[in-house]
Amino acid sequence: MNVEDAHAAAEVKAQISSLVASDRVVLFMKGSRFQPQCGFSATVCGILDGLIPEYSTVNVLADPAVRAGIKEFSSWPTIPQLYVDGEFIGGCDIIREMEGSGELGTLLVGEPGGAVSPPEVTITAAALAMFREASEGEENATIRVVISPRYHHELAIEAAEPEDAIVEREGLRFAFDRMSAARAAGLSIDFVEGENGSGFKIDNPNAPPTVKQLSVRELKDKLDAGADLLLLDVRTPPEREIAAISGARAFDDETQAMLDSLDRTTALAFLCHHGVRSQRAAEFFLSQGFVDVSNVVGGIEAWSTEVDPEVAHY
Repeated sequence: MNVEDAHAAAEVKAQISSLVASDRVVLFMKGSRFQPQCGFSATVCGILDGLIPEYSTVNVLADPAVRAGIKEFSSWPTIPQLYVDGEFIGGCDIIREMEGSGELGTLLVGEPGGAVSPPEVTITAAALAMFREASEGEENATIRVVISPRYHHELAIEAAEPEDAIVEREGLRFAFDRMSAARAAGLSIDFVEGENGSGFKIDNPNAPPTVKQLSVRELKDKLDAGADLLLLDVRTPPEREIAAISGARAFDDETQAMLDSLDRTTALAFLCHHGVRSQRAAEFFLSQGFVDVSNVVGGIEAWSTEVDPEVAHY
């Protein structure tokens, strides 16, 4: 190994050491926690999601040097790889065995024991009024709040369990199981009414980012206002010759290389003919760590119909 290669290898090793030390539980995987890109990575994420509310993941597909380097760093040939407290635990097969024996649960959470701390949550007056109306006649009514590992939220009126964390608001009780309580810090529950109906609105700052659905009228407003938004057209060159939106950037090799170097907070919006290909592209870049990603609903066909009829239909 020459001096240059040795220096590069040392830099990668230092980078991996920093990643391992960045959190108590770190999973090197293909994809991200909420969008794994191989079955083995998805399996390990599913196991961890059932045991702990939060952990860090490193997408090895986003950095070839880390993908190769972690195998040497751990002396382990496959991905995913799990580290706990800076120690390499193993790959998918070992994690499954440890889960089955209970060893992994003991390592990650120890003996549960003790009371669950109630989370700090906000429940608006409108939401409390609806909960009170729904539970009228129920003795000692309790609203159970369940937050899944994928941050799907469920509300139900049912009895509390002895180990639940209880939040009380104006005579109403809200019950959270241990994992839901850990995922609920900063949770806000509101009840809203609008043109499309009424219902509970739940905001959870702990939830992972999702692909936003951007209407063509909203896109036009953003473009007119000069919003800091990178509009990416994923259609083929012949399609772009037929119809195009001013300011959209062709999704070619040069653009893809440019995206790799961008800050992951850069706002991206993806456009295609009807919104299907662009949704897939948006989901991929969300999995690459971008946090502000939108899909243009209806694509350029909707733009032609609702915004600019001079843009050709095809």
